[in-house]
Amino acid sequence: MNARKSVKTAVIVVLILFIVEIAAVVIATCLRDEKAEPAEPLSTYWSSDSAVSQSLREYVSRVTDPEDADSFIPEKDRIAVFDMDGTLTCETYYTYYDTMMFIEYCLHDHPERVSDELKQVAASIKPGYVADETLARNFAKAYAGMTMEEFYDYAVEFGQKATASFNNMRYIDNFYLPMVELVRYLYENGFTIYVISGTERTTTRAIVANSPIQEYVTPNHVIGTDFEVKQRGHETEASNMNFKYENGDELVLTGGFIQKNLNGNKSIYVQREIGQRPVLAFGNSGSDTSMMNYTIDSRNPYPAQAYMIVADDDVREWGTQNWEEKSAEYQEKGFIPVSMKNDFAQIYEEGITRSEVQYQEYQEEKEPEEKQEHQEDGQESEEEELNAA
Repeated sequence: MNARKSVKTAVIVVLILFIVEIAAVVIATCLRDEKAEPAEPLSTYWSSDSAVSQSLREYVSRVTDPEDADSFIPEKDRIAVFDMDGTLTCETYYTYYDTMMFIEYCLHDHPERVSDELKQVAASIKPGYVADETLARNFAKAYAGMTMEEFYDYAVEFGQKATASFNNMRYIDNFYLPMVELVRYLYENGFTIYVISGTERTTTRAIVANSPIQEYVTPNHVIGTDFEVKQRGHETEASNMNFKYENGDELVLTGGFIQKNLNGNKSIYVQREIGQRPVLAFGNSGSDTSMMNYTIDSRNPYPAQAYMIVADDDVREWGTQNWEEKSAEYQEKGFIPVSMKNDFAQIYEEGITRSEVQYQEYQEEKEPEEKQEHQEDGQESEEEELNAA
């Protein structure tokens, strides 16, 4: 009997020791995890050997170090400006956000609200089109009569549509994850972030406010192309000094156009609305170079850098730019080139892939012959525009 008790006691002791040992391992693991160093900044979506991400880390380290007298930048002066299309978001599919929104509005969502001329313009846009001031003037005409709230809401609504150029991508899903990570990194290091876009201002605000960078860029830090806005009932008056806003009045788009925020206008808008030179600038095309040059101008009192995104990834993206040519061109101008192919470890969220075709053309839907035979004499068949997405 005593022998049995001894064995039983021994077994219990062994079990207790085993449980204590397991608990000790679990506690040690938890403590080790709590003490583990956080992931290196710009390492989640940037390639581990990216010289660009390393240069950004080194720059931020220098300018945020109060003991580095030659490089330190006070927080109030840490201004970073980003172009949007092609820099923060995808620009290399068929057409980017604001152009595709115009096409959808005119040909699919609200063709009854626009003129035949605008429908023809929308239908004529093909890959390789020029996003110039002439096209922007047509954009302004399309949304005439909408209140600012209606226009904003439509821009948000459009973002839920799927693009044919990628699998599993809505237009609002087109932010480059490495650039989102960069915006967050700068924000957390005391930088004020501005988005300086050629896309219309309210549209850009709607995009940013529903994007992964929404916490880091406020609406008043969005600068874009401007359409004319008036108080309803006073759309044709020459001067806004002739009337006053009263409770319940509405601000509406008149169809008029003010200014396209590209080229020289980017540097002018930065000075006008920010009032000081940025210390970091990010772009992707020649239309951004004025903003880049304004940032790295030798008269900037602080160390400044400018980065250019090169669309050289033709596997995960639709990039067609030659890295050797573009990088040499940008370096000659004093810009630091960023390779989407080599610097970006991941571009989009998991599950988003390039589709087989970049572009699906709008086509008119013809009514079946059987239906046409039953139409009354003289009645024309209706034609509907199909959604390309």
